[in-house]
Amino acid sequence: MGGKGFDDSFMEDYTYHFEKGNEIGLRAHMLEVCPIIAAGKPHLKVHRLGIGDKEDPAHLVFTGMARPAICTAVVDFGSCFRYILNEVNVVTPPKDLPKLPVARALWKHESNLRISAESWILAGGRYHTAYSNIVTTDMIRYWAEMVSIECVVIDKNTNVVYFRNKLRWNATASRK
Repeated sequence: MGGKGFDDSFMEDYTYHFEKGNEIGLRAHMLEVCPIIAAGKPHLKVHRLGIGDKEDPAHLVFTGMARPAICTAVVDFGSCFRYILNEVNVVTPPKDLPKLPVARALWKHESNLRISAESWILAGGRYHTAYSNIVTTDMIRYWAEMVSIECVVIDKNTNVVYFRNKLRWNATASRK
């Protein structure tokens, strides 16, 4: 399906919009976001970077296509791995973002921003993530089970108290 807006990319947390009832997370990156997730034609731009002693880089600028997706990360705790999966819905920005000249995706969390962020942090999630609008939650669960990696899912049913306890139970069960 590649090339039709169904695919995967790297992302990183960029900023959050905390308007009650309209909480949105913006994911962006200057270089690593794959243009296959773009809603329209990507544009190649050169903007001042302002860090380092290198020339300003050229990078693609686009907005991700609106659709359901997942945001994921694998965390290495030294003695075990944890796969963290967050179900999201990519949305069309309400207006142009001319002062954000990078590749980006704007999304609403299936739960809400507070529950999602708290659960992500509790699970050990980082700000560099993988994004997919083709891989499903069940695919990740099955894969994690096959390779014996813990998998935790943040979705519309996530309850932070239960999620925290689940992390504790999983840690206890994995001890030998």
